[in-house]
Amino acid sequence: MAHDDLLQPEGAQAQDQQSDTPAEVDTAAEQSTDEQDGSGLSGEELLVEEGEIAGDYLEQLLDVLDYDGDIDMDVEGRRAVVSVDGGRDLGRLVGQSGDVLDALQELTRLAVQQQTGVRSRLMLDVAGWRAGKRTELTRLGTTVAERVKDSGEREELKPMTPFERKIVHDAVASVDGVYSESVGTDSSRRVVVLPE
Repeated sequence: MAHDDLLQPEGAQAQDQQSDTPAEVDTAAEQSTDEQDGSGLSGEELLVEEGEIAGDYLEQLLDVLDYDGDIDMDVEGRRAVVSVDGGRDLGRLVGQSGDVLDALQELTRLAVQQQTGVRSRLMLDVAGWRAGKRTELTRLGTTVAERVKDSGEREELKPMTPFERKIVHDAVASVDGVYSESVGTDSSRRVVVLPE
């Protein structure tokens, strides 16, 4: 199989990455996991199937790249979660600031969509990068929320991806006396934390 064939699923078209991220709700995809589709599979069974398809796709990719890695599949809430760990070269699949990982996640979603016919909201993690980022951003959100609560002054954070903003919003929501909202557009969209 050629590199291009593996990286670009047949018939796949570039789609707006920001509109289908963990922070944004894709109601059509959520509905597809709540109900049975024409295959007779339940929502969780469909997510398990998504994970298996993604695992096969990623296994082929690792073989082509001659990278080692263990693939783990799970279902969290209404999302299939696939992680690749254990290989020494996996950092290259994350890239600077997770940019390669985001692209790889989108390609994996397209590979799943090609086989299922349903837009996937699958989450991909490589070498624990997203898990580490989640911990870091949760800490940031809580710290800023506490600071805003004490000072009574709003604080604006640097621009973030939808994935990052969602984590910060969740962290801020766990602190009484403050709330958060997103402002800005596209790549300049950021979280603002405000006192109630």
